[in-house]
Amino acid sequence: MSARLRLAIVDDYAVVIAGVAAFLAAEDIDVVETGASLPVITDVDIVLYDTFGQVQGDGIDLEDFVRDSGAKVVIYSWNLEPDLVRRAIAGGASGYLSKVLTGPEIVEALHRVHQGEIVTMVGDHETSVGGEGDWPGRAFGLSPRESEVLALITQGLSNQEIADRSYLSINSVKTYIRSAYRKVEVNRRSQAVLWGVRNGFEPDTVRTVDHALRRRPPVVPPPVGAL
Repeated sequence: MSARLRLAIVDDYAVVIAGVAAFLAAEDIDVVETGASLPVITDVDIVLYDTFGQVQGDGIDLEDFVRDSGAKVVIYSWNLEPDLVRRAIAGGASGYLSKVLTGPEIVEALHRVHQGEIVTMVGDHETSVGGEGDWPGRAFGLSPRESEVLALITQGLSNQEIADRSYLSINSVKTYIRSAYRKVEVNRRSQAVLWGVRNGFEPDTVRTVDHALRRRPPVVPPPVGAL
């Protein structure tokens, strides 16, 4: 029997982490550590970096998420801009996975990465939300993209900064803002920021470690003569 895959989930939003951890719980994967965008401190095989609400692109330093464990980093995102995917892989990521993928597809991809492959699976279209997971604002009818833009507004970014750092056109950013404002019933940016602060769009700073899994279990060799 092969050893269970050990995973850390990195994201600044507890609801996002909980959604990802929930669909991995029934699979042959141990979620050892979860938390904000801080260096991973446990011995894991893979760091799954969920980009929700993150400033994306060249600002992502993959080496920041691992120390001396040799863990592989896999990006998990709604943002499927081809140039962003290429930059992530060139920057050291071992995988780039779309959030439209099903749980079994993600688990298969993680095992392939663990075995040494570079895996990119970007799905069919970013607005297809049939996959697993969760995000702030989903209960209010916000799409993943609307929620990400609102999260970046809550963090103080301007429209142009969001466009530049999220690989969106300025017109796309404005479209997402208009539709998000309509859904959460605000009219001005100051109202949107206040709404975001009140509804879970401020980044978290909490790290959790499953202490029962913190130490990697020893590998027990099979009995002599066993097949």
